[in-house]
Amino acid sequence: MDVPTGEAADAPLDKPSVARMYDYYLGGFHNFAIDRQAADTVATLHPDVALVMRANRAFLRRAVHFLIVQGIDQFLDIGSGIPTVGNVHEVAQRENPAARVVYVDSDPVAVAHSAAILQGNDAAAIVQADARRPEQILSDPVVRRMLDFDRPLGVLIVALLHFIPDDGEAYGLVRAVRDAVAPGSYLVIGHGTMEGLPPERYAQMERLYAQTTNPGRFRSRAAVERFFEELTVLEPGIVHVPLWRPEGADDLFPPSTRTVHQLRRCRLQTVGVAFPHLLLTHWQGPLCIASTIFLI
Repeated sequence: MDVPTGEAADAPLDKPSVARMYDYYLGGFHNFAIDRQAADTVATLHPDVALVMRANRAFLRRAVHFLIVQGIDQFLDIGSGIPTVGNVHEVAQRENPAARVVYVDSDPVAVAHSAAILQGNDAAAIVQADARRPEQILSDPVVRRMLDFDRPLGVLIVALLHFIPDDGEAYGLVRAVRDAVAPGSYLVIGHGTMEGLPPERYAQMERLYAQTTNPGRFRSRAAVERFFEELTVLEPGIVHVPLWRPEGADDLFPPSTRTVHQLRRCRLQTVGVAFPHLLLTHWQGPLCIASTIFLI
């Protein structure tokens, strides 16, 4: 596999990293005291945050399984984070050893540990790049060598877009990917939202994340739905994350009626658009995840 130029020693340690905080929530060890302190502070505002992150990780696993069943054998995971149990290449290659995976992340720790894990795996690679510059990702020589953009592709953008606060850059990333992939491809999106929370809680969370390497913007439902315009929903429709095609009891946990509710189905859109199908699952609450699958 390709070894990236970034090393863990390059990691900025003057601010918490959202990638390393996520690793901490999932029980990983690739994090520092500054990350753990920030993550614990978030947990004082939202005690279920680690549970929500695990639910999001389980959704990613099920989504990859779903795409493999649909015949997808190549994946581009943008904002992949620090490797942990149930990485995309592990899930995909367990079911199809020929599946190819390219991870993309900007965090040096995530990139370095991905490189270490992928040593000896010629069907997987890691690229260090900024998701706000999709043209650089899509033209990267490793991405172009590993993935065939003339064939259907599974693109994963899970729990990333709420760390791209500029609307032009966030919507631009989705548009660029949508326009680059072949018909029959799938796009999986996860987005956090705090809609329904008291404004003061939302402000506290944004202030906390403003102190990290990736300030967050947890968009409203209406803003999130803009990513899905002109798309059609896949079954089971719009449900919160644990109820999207659960495969067992471990995928489910009791939802809080205070923070979780089922949203309406997306309406059918015009025939002939790039993405004829869409799945949106929405978890309402702090650091919740709106998870989406598109068939292109």
